[in-house]
Amino acid sequence: MSTSRPAPDAVVDLFIIGGGINGCGIARDAAGRGLTVRLAEMNDLASGTSSASTKLFHGGLRYLEYFEVRLVREALIEREILLKAMPHISWPMRFVLPYHKDMRFEGETPTSKLLNTVMPWMKGRRPAWLIRLGLAMYDSLGGRKILPATRTLDLRSAPEGAPLEDRFEKAYEYSDCWIEDSRLVVLNARDAEARGAEILTRTKVLSARRTDDLWEIETEADGKTRTHRARMLVNAGGPWVGDIIQQKVRLNTQEGVRLVRGSHIVTKKLYDHDKCYFFQGEDGRIIFAIPYETDFTLIGTTDADHEDPSIKPVATPEEIEYLCAFANGYFKQDITPEDVVWTYSGVRPLYDDGASSATAATRDYTLKVDTSGGVPMLNIFGGKITTYRRLAESALEKIGAHFPHTPGPWTAGLPLPGGDFPVKDVDRLISELEAQYPFLDRRWARRLIRAYGTDARLILDDAKTEDDLGKAFGGTLTEREVEWLMKREYAETAEDVLWRRSKLGLRLSKDEAKALDTWMTKARKSRRSLAAE
Repeated sequence: MSTSRPAPDAVVDLFIIGGGINGCGIARDAAGRGLTVRLAEMNDLASGTSSASTKLFHGGLRYLEYFEVRLVREALIEREILLKAMPHISWPMRFVLPYHKDMRFEGETPTSKLLNTVMPWMKGRRPAWLIRLGLAMYDSLGGRKILPATRTLDLRSAPEGAPLEDRFEKAYEYSDCWIEDSRLVVLNARDAEARGAEILTRTKVLSARRTDDLWEIETEADGKTRTHRARMLVNAGGPWVGDIIQQKVRLNTQEGVRLVRGSHIVTKKLYDHDKCYFFQGEDGRIIFAIPYETDFTLIGTTDADHEDPSIKPVATPEEIEYLCAFANGYFKQDITPEDVVWTYSGVRPLYDDGASSATAATRDYTLKVDTSGGVPMLNIFGGKITTYRRLAESALEKIGAHFPHTPGPWTAGLPLPGGDFPVKDVDRLISELEAQYPFLDRRWARRLIRAYGTDARLILDDAKTEDDLGKAFGGTLTEREVEWLMKREYAETAEDVLWRRSKLGLRLSKDEAKALDTWMTKARKSRRSLAAE
């Protein structure tokens, strides 16, 4: 396995467009098999969809209603594989699904259509027995070993019932996992680079064309253009996958992408326990309410078609009102748009399967190899964060057909940077970090372990006091940590640090964020000056 980057003018095996989870996952897998890899991302890593998810490794319980059993089974198997590989940025969570008789299907689901035919008196309602059957399948499809099984709760006495309206008397509790989505992308990129891949951020692909038996790709970064040559092109552009096909490569194909916007809101903490809620609406849709960053509650998501990837997705006033009203149908404590402290939106690049609504569009991934011009190009449509590793393996199956003697799969069970410890040892690592660095309080130590795992010690290094960590930017963020993020994790701006490498943007004031950005700008210029000498 090569662990050195390809020379700047070298022909690489794979040129990957897109620094989201699919692009970085494929780069890691391919580099680990000995292929030479170069990846270009026009912005920061995970700057699009991959930092705007609902932050869950989950099987997709509702996808069973669309009979997407293969997708759900694959995702359920992946939950525990991924949890073992990244116990610092992923952890088990219990989900509480309150039941009431007015729960309904989304009208276009196959299950709804079937039950409306055989049980018309139900009038589109989700019966309790069907939910329990779905959860039984959810428990068994993935060969669950770490996560506990579903159980029934009496909300009249269980603490999980306290925040909810009194009309909810019964709930089902099941397991899924949390994931720090944008950190997942960065750690995949780091591991890909450690295995020899070249990761180019803030590098825009201008064009790509087939020339003889190679791809020639023109990029622009810092106002300078560069030509790359590759034996295969991988289009992992996410929402821009269609734009790359049509505008950059000018490929004649009927394959298309459906852009679906998902918006989330964040409020101050709405309840005290550490479990999530899975709410079902009378319109057939579902949302989650999730404990977030200790002091907040995350609520989402919506499903709405989004026409143009160049238009930045934002939570519209209508979506914010919708999510507030949806949550108010469950919680005793009503929330209003004035209670929202932050919103974010992402665009899911779903494969266009002709579904009649954004909600019904498939969440499965589709991989298409185009060899119409001789040199192969792989286009990635759809996908979900839970199945990114399996998507990468499937991509390598198709890539391997063009690179004989490529080794087989290797990523299952191998930890990402900082994740080389057992799932159950998180609290032990936090306590050990506190003991080794007495100036840390529990909350600070927990944040570092949850972000960096065993790498937290490398960041703190020989520090004896908080002052040894340099300038304090607020929210326990220090100069030492920011230097690590710039040198090791591709961060260049305050936004990269505060909203993707962390969520400390919820804690720093505007003045503190501005001071951080000013410091990073100076550090970046100094680093470039030294590199130019």
